[in-house]
This record gives sequence, C-alpha cells and structure tokens, in this order.
Amino acid sequence: MTTGKINVSVENIFPLIKKFLYSDHEIFLRELVSNATDATLKLKHLANIGEAKVEYGNPIIEVKVDKDGKKIHIIDQGLGMTAEEVEKYINQVAFSGAEEFLEKYKDSAKDSGIIGHFGLGFYSAFMVAEKVEIITKSYKDEPAAHWTCDGSPEFTLEPSDKTSRGTEIILHIAEDSLEFLEEGRISGLLQKYNKFMPVPIKFGTRTETLPKPENAPDDYVAETIEVDNIINNPNPAWTKQPSDLTDEDYKNFYRELYPMQFEEPLFNIHLNVDYPFNLTGILYFPKMTGDLQIQKDKIQLYQNQVFVTDNVEGIVPEFLTMLKGVIDSPDIPLNVSRSYLQADGAVKKISNYITRKVADKLKSLFTENREDFEQKWNDIKIVLEYGMLSEPKFYEKAGAFALYPTVDGKYYTLEELKEKTKETQTDKNGNLVILYASNTDAQHSYIAEAQAKGYEVLLLDSPIISHLIQKLEADNEKLTFARVDADHINNLIKKEEETISKLSEEEKEKLKTELEGVISDKKYSIQLEALDSQSAPFVITQPEFLRRMKEMSQTGGGGMFGMGNMPEMYNLVVNTNHELASNILNSKDKSHQEALVKQALDLAKLSQNLLKGEELTAFVKRSFELIK
Repeated sequence: MTTGKINVSVENIFPLIKKFLYSDHEIFLRELVSNATDATLKLKHLANIGEAKVEYGNPIIEVKVDKDGKKIHIIDQGLGMTAEEVEKYINQVAFSGAEEFLEKYKDSAKDSGIIGHFGLGFYSAFMVAEKVEIITKSYKDEPAAHWTCDGSPEFTLEPSDKTSRGTEIILHIAEDSLEFLEEGRISGLLQKYNKFMPVPIKFGTRTETLPKPENAPDDYVAETIEVDNIINNPNPAWTKQPSDLTDEDYKNFYRELYPMQFEEPLFNIHLNVDYPFNLTGILYFPKMTGDLQIQKDKIQLYQNQVFVTDNVEGIVPEFLTMLKGVIDSPDIPLNVSRSYLQADGAVKKISNYITRKVADKLKSLFTENREDFEQKWNDIKIVLEYGMLSEPKFYEKAGAFALYPTVDGKYYTLEELKEKTKETQTDKNGNLVILYASNTDAQHSYIAEAQAKGYEVLLLDSPIISHLIQKLEADNEKLTFARVDADHINNLIKKEEETISKLSEEEKEKLKTELEGVISDKKYSIQLEALDSQSAPFVITQPEFLRRMKEMSQTGGGGMFGMGNMPEMYNLVVNTNHELASNILNSKDKSHQEALVKQALDLAKLSQNLLKGEELTAFVKRSFELIK
C-alpha cells in the first residue's frame, strides 16, 4: 500500500475548493458523471483507431444511492486508470488527464467529444463527501488500484481485486450534505445536468409492461419486466444533421426540453457550424406575449452535451434571449467551475453568428411562404423589433422581412409600403407620411377619416414601436410616421389646397375667448382650424412628438428628454366651418353656450377614452336631460 500527500501548490486545497471554486455544491454530480463520460468516450476513440485492443461494446454509466450506507456510487465502463495514472492525474491536482489526452491525440480526437477541460472537476466530490474512494482498472493489462482520501492532503493507494474495466467513485456523504442521499434529489440533478449526455446513464430500474400476445384470453394478465432506468437521451436532436430531422422531430425535442409547455413553437432554427468555432443547437420561436416579459423557460447552454447554465447573456444576442432551445459549444470560455462566462473574442463571434443565422432563417421563411410568415408576424414581432433596435447587423438584414401590417390586415415591407403610399401620402413639402394606429377601437374615428381620403393606416401596437419609428425616421430621408390621432388628418398630411374659414379673424378670436372661458383644463390647448363642414366640430389630438417621447421614456430610452413623468397634453381642434362653432359663437344665452361647449368637449373626450370618473357621470346625467 502506498501513502502520500496530494501534490498541490497550497497547503490544503480542499477548503478552497469548498468555499471558492465551486459555489454550488450540487454540481459535484455533473463533474463526476462528465469524468465518467470522458473515460468512456476516450476508450471509444482509442478502440476506433486501434490503440486499445478491447471490445468497446455498449458501455453505460451507473449512478447508485446507498442511503443506509450514506454513499453514492458513480460507475463507468471506460478506459480506467493504472495505479501510476491515479498517482499522476488524481494526486497532482490541476493536471488534467483530458487536456493531456487531447494534446496527444489532437488530430484524431478533435471530434471525439471529450468533455473535460479542467482537471479539478473530480475534487468537487469533496464539497459533499467526507471521504472519497476510487476503485479503477485500466483497459491495459495491469492491476486494479484503490485510492482513498478523507478530505485532507493525505491519501492511500493500494491494489484492488476489481476485475472489470472502468472506474467506480464512492462518495461517503458528509453530515451537512445528507440531502444528496435522497433519490429524488439525485434524479433531479441528473435530469438537470446530464439529460443529454452522450453515454447512457442508468439510475435504478423501472418496470416495463410486455405487449399482450396475439390471441390472448380476456383475463390475460400482462407480464412485466425490470429494465435499466436510462435517464438521458444520448443522441438529442441538436447533435444530428438538419437533413435527418423532420418537423415532428423538432417538435418532439421541444416537448422533451420543456415538458410543461403545451403550446407548439412557431418555428425553429438549427445552428450548425464548425469554423471558426464549433457551435450546434436548436432555437425555437415560441408564441410571444406583448409585455416584453422574459420567458420562464430559457435557452439552455451545453458544453459537449453537459448542461452548464440557462444564463446565456453575452453568448446569445439580448433580443434572442426571449427564445427557447439549446446551444452547445465546446469553444465557449467558462471559468474553472463552468459557472461564469469569461470575456473572450470568440463569444462575440458566436453571438454575431447566431444573429446572422436567425436573420437568414427569417428571410428564407418569408421568401418561401410569405402567407405563413405573415400569420405568425404578430407572435414574433416583439423579438424582431427589439433585435432591429439593439443589433445593427440584424437591423441591416431585417429590411428584407420586417413587416408593417395595416388595420385591414395587409402586410408590407417598408419598401413596399413606401411604393404603395408615395402617390397619396406625400405632403406638400415632399415628406412621405406613414399613418399608424395603436388601437383600432380607441382610434376608430381617426382611422375612418384617414381611410376616407384613401390613405393606408398601419397597426403598430408593440410596446417599443415608438423607439423603432424613431430609428426608421432617422435612417430614411423625408419619411415620417404620425399616429392618426396626433392631429386632424388635414394637418397630418398637408396638401397644397387650403379650406377657407367661414368665420372672420375677428369672429375666430371671439370664439376662442368664449371657449377658453368655459374650458379651464390647462392640458387642452385650443386650436381653431378651417376644416370640411362635415368633419367633427371638436377633435382631441395628442401631439406626435410629445406622446412619442413620453412612450419612449416609459419603455427605456428617451428619458434624457425628461418626459417620462410629464402630464398628458392634448390639442383641442375646433372646426370653424362646422355649424356648432357658429352656434356657440352666436349664442346669447351664456348657460346654453356653456352647455354646448361642455357637451361637445365631453363627446370629443369620449371618442379618445378620456372621459372618466366624475366627468363621465356628469356627462351621462346631462345627456339624459337633453333627451327628455
């Protein structure tokens, strides 16, 4: 038997491991199962190239919980270790066997799927165990070895009577970690971290009912057998070629990832690149809500099929964090405990690639089946609009597929929209004015007036549309957007012709004075306009600039204008050519004049959903009086 001290560069590494290196104790299982997977895949590679003269077979990894004995066993059928290798890889901390293997076989092993990069992974066992044993036998014709360590730098190494190839790790669970002896806890961890590991993982057994034989009698009792409970899918969809997968395969994998999701994804994007970095994965567009709430089920990050985190900030562009799915890359630089992303140029390249891939996929969907793409637009627009605002490269590409729907359910790209409206909606100064509504019910009368003039009205109702409009205006010369209720339609798109007012300048001044005497609310600015006599007498509008800046500040951005908390301001447009204006002006009865103004103002407020509370109660009471 050999005894010795683990060769570390500090006096005692274990407190450091426990306290600093691995912040989350539960990852010990991930690391040990990953090591077992490495050992299995290494053997497979050596067997394939003829260096290991052994039968690879169908190896599995087994995890066993011995609650009574307070032990956890992790058993593999991989290449195992000789006593010399145990001495080398286990006792000389941070000298990674995986790293050495990859260096030695870097050409032939580049696709072997070796997970390990860190060497310290094994020592995460001491976060939960007071004693750790390794019983291992190499695929080489050498004696088995038994290593034991109680969490101090001292260890023992002696021969073992193990006859089968592979390694068994035995964890003697410490008193402060007894939760890990619960089968449910271990099962949950295996599901979380090891669900898609490339080697089958056995955790106990399960009962399986055998099929009923043909011509079985009615009282036939089905037979059952005990089979290995394999908890993982070693060949998940993202490891396969897109050409080998059907739409149903993608949907089934989505259900496997998110078993509690009952809605089908809208479509998926398969990522597959091997230069200048390795990246595979599948991203799904789920149905989006309009409130920009980050989805509960996030994108999962893997390294060689080992779950790392669902915090993909920095790897996936921010606007795509609302998607779901999987990304797997061995080239994503993580810290030693695989907990945090390291700043690295490769990460930016990966992020740019994902952005480009998503944009290309959206363009192909638009081109191949525009009708289907249009039907899905409302469910995906919030993500795409956010992407156009936050990612310049995505914005450049989005012009080819970003849609602008009308209130009538027609869909245009920006270029199509410009072509469609340039004849009718260009004002006298040569500006193309794109009209839009945010709520078809609340802005119905304004939409109707615009449509009566032959104008197209878009329906733009996402919470960040003000930001996008601002950007589109900045990038397109002589293009402006105006909400249909921002002003009277004649003022939104000013043409050469002007309507003559029936009232003289003196009469208009008098009318304005009379109106100001009745309307005391300072948030309404009175504007007299000579409009068509059939147009409404009173129209409430909200100036485009002020409203837009206020909206932008409420959703982030635009706050520099200090408009987030500004009170609402409105224009009250009074049609001087309407009969009501003349009636108000010519009324000799002050109380009758006041009643006319209040009723007309309340009707205008009602059309904008601004009549509430006490004012609404008074309006209803007054209206009933009028119809007695």
